[in-house]
Amino acid sequence: MKDYLVKALAFNGEVRAYSTLTTETVREAQRRHDTWRTASAALGRSLTAGAMMGAMLKGDQKLTIKVEGNGPLGHILVDANANGEVRGYVSNPHVDFEATEQGKLRVYQAVGTEGFLTIIKDIGLREPFIGQVPLVSGELGEDFTYYFAVSEQTPASVGVGVLVNGDDSILAAGGFILQIMPGAEEETIAFIEKRLQAIPPISKLVEQGLSPEEILYEVVGKENLKILETMDIKFQCTCSRERIEGVLMSLGKAELETVREEEEETEVHCHFCNERYIFSREDLTKLIENL
Repeated sequence: MKDYLVKALAFNGEVRAYSTLTTETVREAQRRHDTWRTASAALGRSLTAGAMMGAMLKGDQKLTIKVEGNGPLGHILVDANANGEVRGYVSNPHVDFEATEQGKLRVYQAVGTEGFLTIIKDIGLREPFIGQVPLVSGELGEDFTYYFAVSEQTPASVGVGVLVNGDDSILAAGGFILQIMPGAEEETIAFIEKRLQAIPPISKLVEQGLSPEEILYEVVGKENLKILETMDIKFQCTCSRERIEGVLMSLGKAELETVREEEEETEVHCHFCNERYIFSREDLTKLIENL
């Protein structure tokens, strides 16, 4: 099943709902960054949350997620936009811990339980919107839930999960976000709370082969849900050789000449997708001639 996201309303508009399958997206991230199991789970959860939060935007709007905990993983950085494109990386991809007896990966141990979750939204205004909250668990689902409640003043439930095979490959990934709208009935909130306590973890639902629509059926009940639209989700970086050439040219002629003289080859590395762009002295000469 390809990765895609569902936008929906539940209980006659009292609840806004999002659900997504991100297995292939997280697989691509794991392949590019060679993340180990627990690092894959942390990055995958962040990418999944980013994909859904990006879907809340419009047009050319985009956002950046920064998770800065005190664990060995270092920081997590994720970019997402309104078109279903997401990319991200972790400072230290080679982090893993023994799973619990129930097989649950100790994401909190990799991320850390102290630090901050920061969301930066570029919505076309002169200054970006920046919201920041302290980490409450390091498990990330709870941390994003806390962010919505505190920074955006919207009660929400965020479920994000990643299952990783013993060889570090990704078995399943996905998630959901429920946002309670102003004026929602107490009965609606109580119903959702009861369902959330009863359903299996989100990663198990994805492992069972449930689609994003079926995940929401589990959470709120099929009879209470109205699907609005679907959109494809994929790992997509904005870097390219042409873009890197533009960055190099922005250094100016004198600086480029210095770089050309000091190195046989110049390498530019994109942290988001791990691509490496090599420029020979001849390549730099051509760039200089175009300045």
